[in-house]
Amino acid sequence: MSRSLITGGFGFIGRYLALMLAEAGREVVLFDVASDDAFLRRGGGRVTAIRGSLSNWAQVMDAVAVSKPDDIFHCGALLPPGSEASPQAAFEVNIIGTYNVLEASRLLGIPRIIYASTMTSFGPDTPPLVPNDFAQHPLSMYGTSKVCNERLGEYYHRRFGLDFRAVRFPAIFGPGRAASAGWTAYTSVAIEESARGHPFAIRADRTTTTDILYVKDAAQSMIDLASAEASRLTRRCYNLHGHLVTAEQLVEAIRNIIPGAELTFAPDPVIVEGIKTMPRQLDDSLARTDWGWQPRHNLVGAIEDFVRLVRS
Repeated sequence: MSRSLITGGFGFIGRYLALMLAEAGREVVLFDVASDDAFLRRGGGRVTAIRGSLSNWAQVMDAVAVSKPDDIFHCGALLPPGSEASPQAAFEVNIIGTYNVLEASRLLGIPRIIYASTMTSFGPDTPPLVPNDFAQHPLSMYGTSKVCNERLGEYYHRRFGLDFRAVRFPAIFGPGRAASAGWTAYTSVAIEESARGHPFAIRADRTTTTDILYVKDAAQSMIDLASAEASRLTRRCYNLHGHLVTAEQLVEAIRNIIPGAELTFAPDPVIVEGIKTMPRQLDDSLARTDWGWQPRHNLVGAIEDFVRLVRS
């Protein structure tokens, strides 16, 4: 039976990825500073965990040596606002941590790493539709660390033949995303609070536009890229696109599914202006051509599934 190691396995994307891989018959090992026995029980005996920090070389090396994975899904990272409050911690976890994963894979012969990058690896100088190979000038420490890690992965591919593959996610929405998890968290919290019958004030403007991707599609994209035929890949890092929506369009879509949703607008200038510094939409045509990428859920289907999960 094949086995996958997921760094940041108890994180937002890692949990969905773990359950999808387990349902497909894989053994899954989660590497994280956190732990959650209740979640592990949901894995039907196929999901286990090793506790440790990406910034600790010995712990990363031990986790890779003990788990002996066929591939590593590298999702672990220090996210904003923590990464911006402590750039040093972000450097140690995100950049040194990625180096540790790459070097352990090289030394132990792990053939493939699939990395979770981000649209914020680009800066405010991007065109409305951002080409896959557009220059990356991020403003945040988080985005800067992602650019560095993309280049590290490409170096390990050129120098050592390590099969490094990466996806650049737009804003991810789905059950479990914390309200404090960045400027675009309102796209998740608005749906989750509405599904629970709670009112929610969106801190964005009605016209605030965000490129969003459902968390299940984000996890599935990493699985799809991992299984893609190597000869078809023309890049190591691929843009992904989900659904381009204004905050008002998102509210309309939620109310079509939850007619009584109590959603209002209370714009926060920091959030409104912050989102304007993010790329508007990533051009994912290369991912679609090279490995057949496409989201499984349209916006309505994603919200319907989101609501079902919250209520169940």
